[in-house]
Amino acid sequence: MKQRLSIKVYGQVQGVFFRATAKEKGEKLGIKVSAENKPDGTVYIETEGEDEKLEKFVKWCRQGPSLARVEKVEVTEL
Repeated sequence: MKQRLSIKVYGQVQGVFFRATAKEKGEKLGIKVSAENKPDGTVYIETEGEDEKLEKFVKWCRQGPSLARVEKVEVTEL
C-alpha cells in the first residue's frame, strides 16, 4: 500500500551529505524523496512509496550517512 510520510531528523545531520544521500537511498528503493535543511539544524524529508520500502528508508534515516550523528527521528503520516 502506498503512503506519504514526513520525517524530521535531529542531531548532527547538516553538512554531512544527509540530504543528498537520502535522495540516493530513495532512488535505490524506488520511492520519492524530497529533503531540506531547516534553520533549527534538522533535516526535513517528505517521502512517498510502498510501505515496505518506506520502512527500509525510515530505518536508514535512523543511521544516516557515515558522518551523521542522528539523535532522534520523528515520523508522521501525511
